[in-house]
Amino acid sequence: MFLISLALWSLMAPLSAVEFSEVTVAGQRVTVCRVNVRKERLQLFLHDETGKTFKRFDHLEAWLKKREQKVVFAMNAGMYLDDFSAQGLFVSGSRQIAPLNTTNGPGNFFLKPNGVFLLTETGAHVVESSEYPKLRERVILATQSGPLLVQGGRIHPVFKPASTNRLIRNGVGVPSPEIAIFAISAGPINFHEFATLFRDRLDCPDALFLDGVISSLHAPGLKRTDRKADLGPILAVTE
Repeated sequence: MFLISLALWSLMAPLSAVEFSEVTVAGQRVTVCRVNVRKERLQLFLHDETGKTFKRFDHLEAWLKKREQKVVFAMNAGMYLDDFSAQGLFVSGSRQIAPLNTTNGPGNFFLKPNGVFLLTETGAHVVESSEYPKLRERVILATQSGPLLVQGGRIHPVFKPASTNRLIRNGVGVPSPEIAIFAISAGPINFHEFATLFRDRLDCPDALFLDGVISSLHAPGLKRTDRKADLGPILAVTE
């Protein structure tokens, strides 16, 4: 059963283009973070200039503070390997650090179709992985994960409404090139419920699963910093 309610919070800083809201999905709270990518600086992080992986939000915050930046919002940005490197495509600052991964294997990452969340000069996009090489725009950032939750308005074909595969999950959807919407559940929900949230309530025709169980959010405006496990790639809005 899919249940949802929406309550906007007036917690944004003045002139901020990051908006936070809360929804209820199948009895579980889900925090929604809406980022205007034309007004806010969305970046993708993994390690510092010495190659040391950040792993934690406070490590990233400390590093950015030395560069006179502060974090408005941050979330884990996809799956990673044992050494915390990205499992698939990773582009940061228009530089590709890890290539697209189109191989087959076990686990959610390889549950095809999987996809890429990316930012170009025209805005935010979620594309199916095999479509990524066809892009002709300069890519500013990109992170690959899987499975796609929603593709062209269609929920992933293997998701079942009555599935008992329930976990804490986070993902990202794109309702328009100007907006990226990130969501993270407080409790366990299944893939179909999560995908339906993005498609039917958040108006995202395309959405990508980022990870589960370790899903973490850092939002100083909400007085929230999750510390569940060390992280790999991290998406963050800074100012």
